[in-house]
Amino acid sequence: MPASRAALPAPPKGSLSQQFCFTLYRASMAMTRTYKPMLDALGITYPQYLVLSALEEADGLSIGAIAQRLALESSTITPLARRMEQASLVQRRRGPENERQVHVWLTDSGKALLRRCSCLGETMQQRSGLSEEELTALNRRLQQVVDRLDAALGT
Repeated sequence: MPASRAALPAPPKGSLSQQFCFTLYRASMAMTRTYKPMLDALGITYPQYLVLSALEEADGLSIGAIAQRLALESSTITPLARRMEQASLVQRRRGPENERQVHVWLTDSGKALLRRCSCLGETMQQRSGLSEEELTALNRRLQQVVDRLDAALGT
């Protein structure tokens, strides 16, 4: 360890760097910054990538179901889906049983773009310095924290 790092005192208890919420915030920001150049090269934003990923799990989801899956509001997903349809990545269709419900389907172009996105996870793993097993375990642990926080909030 470099001497300059070893000489630094531990941050005081309760300082910003010791707060779990701040560490999660910084981790999220670092991930977004890591993904951004790759997503820019693909011509999509991070929220659009998340919508594509949700549809890869279950194509034909309603706007509301996508919003729920991504923990966002439907009013956030609607304009995203509209822009993605204009880019030929998805197709929106009204539900046959309820015309107020809009379902979103991946197009062939959207599916092809998703295949090109596979490098994102690989890049994140490499840059994190964690093994696949370590990253999977960390993800599982963070999911437990999120589930517990959601349960405490009644969501």
